[in-house]
Amino acid sequence: MKILQVNKFHYPRGGADRYYLDLSESLSKAGHELAFFAMHHPKNLKTKWSKYFVSRVSFNEDIWKYAWKIPGRLLYSLEAKRKFSALLKDFQPDVIHCHNIYHQLSPSILHAAKKAKIPVIMHLHDYSLVCPNHSLFTHGEVCQQCQPGKYWPCVKRKCVKNSRTASFLAATELYLHQKLLNIYQKNIELFISPSEFLKKTLISNKWPENKVRVISNPFRCNLRAVEVTEMKKYFLYFGRLSQEKGIDLAIKALKLNSELTLKIVGQGPEKASLQLLADNLKVSERIEFIDWQEGNELSRLIIQAQAVLIPSRWLENFPLNALESLSLGTPIIAANIGGLPEIVNNKNGLLIQPEDSQALAEAMDTVNNGKISWNKEEIKISAEAFSPDKNLQDVLTVYQEVIEKQLHRA
Repeated sequence: MKILQVNKFHYPRGGADRYYLDLSESLSKAGHELAFFAMHHPKNLKTKWSKYFVSRVSFNEDIWKYAWKIPGRLLYSLEAKRKFSALLKDFQPDVIHCHNIYHQLSPSILHAAKKAKIPVIMHLHDYSLVCPNHSLFTHGEVCQQCQPGKYWPCVKRKCVKNSRTASFLAATELYLHQKLLNIYQKNIELFISPSEFLKKTLISNKWPENKVRVISNPFRCNLRAVEVTEMKKYFLYFGRLSQEKGIDLAIKALKLNSELTLKIVGQGPEKASLQLLADNLKVSERIEFIDWQEGNELSRLIIQAQAVLIPSRWLENFPLNALESLSLGTPIIAANIGGLPEIVNNKNGLLIQPEDSQALAEAMDTVNNGKISWNKEEIKISAEAFSPDKNLQDVLTVYQEVIEKQLHRA
């Protein structure tokens, strides 16, 4: 099968990009022929297909250099459409798999695919099709004011970069693509949602249920079980240190119970404020901040932990850190929000009410004092539904389905 993978970044910048690259590697190992379409970037992995990539535009750094490009790239990129058409002509894929194409690529490429009569599926890694800032979270709280299909509250609240101009462009982008052109629904054969929660969110926003298929995210193969001689008495958070992740709630939980200790692994904009909070609450001696880890060292930290904490205050979709923890046999204490209840249950962890540091402290105490425990092998079994092999087979099934449908139309 000839498969064209499309994503705005061709390097592991975030979870969506990692999935795009991991899936591509799995497809290649399974004997399929792949091509790629993305944006030029200094960190991109080398590929012979980069000659078709669109020129770089940045919304975060040296923005003045790219300001003249931004409106066109947000709304409808003729450059992306032209280069994508050339790639389609040369590679002639059987199916196109789009991931994150917003902003840097634009959905103009979907018109090129339609003209070439090549079926397109789109993987939904966030809430971009229903929320101008992609997260249904703004100013420290869950926000669904733009649903269904009314995006001007984003401008009023300055939900994108706390800027009215950026918020106006983001809202205009959704109005153009969803209301005027209806470009996604008309030109994409099937949408893949990692969670039932995201699917229900789309349906509540008037998206057709029959065009959304749930395929759970997989855990990543780069984290493997390592030999551990002893368990340690600490809880673990690993991931991005940002407001929506609710890490401050874990720090406040330590204030409520002097027997608890915590390791926080990662980087992000909230690191300094989290350290200050720990100092102010006088719990810093029971918290260890660790820079981001990979591979065996991260595996060891997860395996030795009493439980991994995911106290999110935003509508988590299907977070990889939860899947990775379960694949290594470590239970999870998570907020009962978004897609997390589809991963965590009483066989592999505990669910608590969001924004409740008292409930989190009580759940941690339950684990710390042995009032509840889980068998590591049973936890690993609960992760088998999220294996990379299962994900690959589910995706291939979707590819075959849309290819056959396209052949019947011809």
